[in-house]
Amino acid sequence: MVSMEREEKWNTKMNKYSCACSILASMISIIFGYDTGVMSGAMIFIKEDLKTNDTQVQILAGILNICALVGSLFAGRTSDRIGRRYTIVLASIIFMVGSVLMGYGPSYPVLLAGRCIAGIGVGFALMIAPVYTAEIASPSYRGFLTSLPELCISLGILSGYISNYFFGKLSLRLGWRLMLGIAAIPSLGLAIGILKMPESPRWLVLQGRLRDAKEILLKISNSKEEAETRLTDIKLAAGIDAGCTDDIVKLTKKTHGEGVWKELLLRPSPTVRRILLAAIGIHFFQHAVGIEAVILYGPRIFKKAGVHSKDKLLLATVGVGITKTTFILVAQSLVDKVGRRRLLLTSTGGVIVALGALGSALTIAEHSKEKVFWALGLSIGAVYTYVAFFSIGLAPITWVYSSEIFPLKLRAQGMSLGVAMNRLMNATISMTFISIYKAITIGGTFFMFTGIAVLAWIFFYIFLPETKGRTLEEIEMLFDPRCKSKNIVNGVNVELDDKTVSRS
Repeated sequence: MVSMEREEKWNTKMNKYSCACSILASMISIIFGYDTGVMSGAMIFIKEDLKTNDTQVQILAGILNICALVGSLFAGRTSDRIGRRYTIVLASIIFMVGSVLMGYGPSYPVLLAGRCIAGIGVGFALMIAPVYTAEIASPSYRGFLTSLPELCISLGILSGYISNYFFGKLSLRLGWRLMLGIAAIPSLGLAIGILKMPESPRWLVLQGRLRDAKEILLKISNSKEEAETRLTDIKLAAGIDAGCTDDIVKLTKKTHGEGVWKELLLRPSPTVRRILLAAIGIHFFQHAVGIEAVILYGPRIFKKAGVHSKDKLLLATVGVGITKTTFILVAQSLVDKVGRRRLLLTSTGGVIVALGALGSALTIAEHSKEKVFWALGLSIGAVYTYVAFFSIGLAPITWVYSSEIFPLKLRAQGMSLGVAMNRLMNATISMTFISIYKAITIGGTFFMFTGIAVLAWIFFYIFLPETKGRTLEEIEMLFDPRCKSKNIVNGVNVELDDKTVSRS
């Protein structure tokens, strides 16, 4: 395979500059994760202070994701027009404004408005961070770097849980407002720091700025040969002659995202249709298996299992955050060695078993007149096991996979569709979980998630090919239905059995 042969020639050691850029771009995900984690505990205090009912709590929990859906749909076109870097800056500023409003929060409507604004920023952030990272990373460590946003989300969730525990000891009126408002400080710092990052070389090529793209590729590559080879691939993908040495070229095609929606939705090619199915499907199932119910409503689940002390409930959720972060780190060490597909199938299989056990334990605990300690222990163990298996595959691979499978011109807006589905499912679970478990019991709800996880495993097995080790320009061929053995795109002869890819 050509990408593998290249990696043998190039120094495959991770480039420190591209790694630093990826880390900085992914930092915005920490802020989003913090908001998700801190809200799980803050809702306990908000309900008491503002006298909200369960319906208002569900709306507050889910409205961020409804607004994130809207933000993600605008983010793709925005990043095609102003660039990946400035889109991250814009996301940080929007989130900062939302955090200030939530921290002020004199009433439920103001709190809701702040969460809506923050949600728009979240939509921008979730789309742009993986796309930017995928476009500056080499194939040999692209999986590791594009999984950084998910690690940052986990770190943010954990910090939110810890914030709940400590700020929860303050007065009722002050505690939850500090929990929510403090996120404005890192948002401002990030907006300033991002300005020192380089722009995506792939976006620069789409604008015809070949010299600028080459200068950045020299910084994020380990050798001049690697930089020139990557530039050649990007030029071919953008429709520019590989031998062109001009500093600036004028592209005949539209380069600010015009016409992309038509290619994605109205008249997609068979290849694009399969890519879109894979991207939307993996984002759908990431949240349809119920992760948001565990992350956002963890205290309620543990309470149903038999934990009643407020401090113990918050401590139990800290354990969830630690588990999630730990296994994301494990996934990062494996994603470029084991591959996306194998990790995803293993992860989903573990999720099925853990959800079944959790549904059984909660059913027993809910229908017992006295506290059943073994059911309590099984519930807590099943929650941690579920989070561990989810974090080792479904959590990071969703972002890694969807950020690398779209063709260059369609990547930003295609990713925005995936994120929109992700936020839609997140909002659906967030805003209906309480109502569903009241209707079919909490154990029955997790049995429902178990069934959805089984469907997810089948979908991944059938529709998601392995992408490990391939360049972004080669991956498109994996989804071409005309290719039973091999095909040629942009001069690259690709055999789909992973044995041979050769430059024609």
